[in-house]
Amino acid sequence: MSRGIDLINGVKTYSVGVEMAVVTVDERGRITIPKEMGIRGTRAVVIPAGSFIIAIPLPEKPEKVAEGWLETGKTREELGALAEEEAKKDATTRAKRRRQA
Repeated sequence: MSRGIDLINGVKTYSVGVEMAVVTVDERGRITIPKEMGIRGTRAVVIPAGSFIIAIPLPEKPEKVAEGWLETGKTREELGALAEEEAKKDATTRAKRRRQA
């Protein structure tokens, strides 16, 4: 399998020759990614988008990938705390909108 490498916004992306795969979601909400895609063992962000999902593989060390184009004066811990706070606000807003809170 050959891997093509593209550069998008300073981030390496890999094309592994498999454009799309049809998978089954089991009763526990799990899916199995075909090994031909070459991304097993990779962490990914899963974004629900209506009737489909978007899975974005994460680099092993995202802070190393971002340090060339993402400038900030905050430490990793400060950024993590900020992300956690924003996630809590978002979850609360969604719960209120769905009348769950």
